[in-house]
Amino acid sequence: MSIRLYVGNLPAELDRQALEKIFNESGDSVSLKVITDRKTGKCRGFGFVTVGSDEVADVVIEKFNGYDFNGAVLKLEKALPRTKGKAEDGSDLEDVSDDSSESESEATVSSTIAAPVKAAAKRKKRSNNNKKTTGSVSSSSGSSESHQPDPRWASDLERLKQLLEAQGAAK
Repeated sequence: MSIRLYVGNLPAELDRQALEKIFNESGDSVSLKVITDRKTGKCRGFGFVTVGSDEVADVVIEKFNGYDFNGAVLKLEKALPRTKGKAEDGSDLEDVSDDSSESESEATVSSTIAAPVKAAAKRKKRSNNNKKTTGSVSSSSGSSESHQPDPRWASDLERLKQLLEAQGAAK
């Protein structure tokens, strides 16, 4: 059974061949996957090493956790299994879970930011649609539907109504 190990604190300017050479020194065949940014192609600061067994995983962790790689101290630990599901905003979520704060905080930040942005866009779209509908209904039918004022301007609207009533009473 193969074991995936999380490798954290990788430098952005990563020499992949040098990193592979270091891990291949452990004796057994290992596979390395470095996570890169889609736009820039640079390392995102972490990757995964897959080893053959639990014993080899323990040896690799012991040997390379805290290893100085080009000025960056590597962090190695066993990776938790992937989780797939739906994010709060309804989009598909594929998070590579592990105990590191990097990937957990990325998933949290993306779902925390995405949900309010999408909600704000929906509200704006609804308010634009409501303005169009309200304008056409009130101008074409002339009905006196009761509309609730925007709570941000309710006090100003109330003062304006009082001023208009006072002016009408003075005439």
